[in-house]
Amino acid sequence: MENYNPILLALIATLFTWGITALGAAVVFFFKDINKKVLNAMLGFAAGIMIAASFWSLLKPSIEMAEEMGIVPWIPAVIGFLLGGFFLRVVDKFLPHLHLDKGEGEEEGVKTSLKRSILLVLAITLHNIPEGLAVGVAFGALADGGSGATLASAIALALGIGLQNFPEGAAVSVPLRREGLSIWKSFMFGQLSGVVEPISGVIGAVLVLTMKGILPYALAFAAGAMIFVVVEELIPESQADSGSDIATMGTILGFAVMMLLDVALG
Repeated sequence: MENYNPILLALIATLFTWGITALGAAVVFFFKDINKKVLNAMLGFAAGIMIAASFWSLLKPSIEMAEEMGIVPWIPAVIGFLLGGFFLRVVDKFLPHLHLDKGEGEEEGVKTSLKRSILLVLAITLHNIPEGLAVGVAFGALADGGSGATLASAIALALGIGLQNFPEGAAVSVPLRREGLSIWKSFMFGQLSGVVEPISGVIGAVLVLTMKGILPYALAFAAGAMIFVVVEELIPESQADSGSDIATMGTILGFAVMMLLDVALG
């Protein structure tokens, strides 16, 4: 991979995923509301993408790289996965935010006087930290040259994350518009939730480039963080109302799409 700069590629890829978040937020220019069943299906789809990406794009390469490095293959996968979940648990505990299916007085994190709009943005921002990190680590891994890291698989991961960012952007902007914010403010808040992805993506790429020994752990760490988001937020939010079977089918479809992308391209 000497012809490529993994950090630059990570930045470009995460700018793309941020752009798809903005595209999803732009739905607010056309709709003031989204049918709840449609939103649930979209959130379920996002959950399926993240579950599949956690295994096919992160845990599987982590295990393969550990074997190539002469490490007991399950050790980095288990340790990194648990640390990723623990890290997101700490962030979730202290970062003030409000889930889409919660109302006034049900904020999480430290007590704050921030407006509901800001808390909704922070909730989606929490989703995007592990997503950007996963893409950054995947591109950073290209410098290692191991069989578990290929440009095609990193691109597949970025495409999958981008696809599931569309509903997340809409899930912020449309509720804000419904609550009375202007169209432009709703859009700006919606796309702002994705700005953390280029930041965390570059950080992830730099870390694995400067400390190559942590690469299998870093891949598993990103997987654990993403699974935390899926179980803590996406699935409960998509299943909050009646018609949960639609959200479930969305999850299955999302998993299949991400698996197709990774296996076909990777």
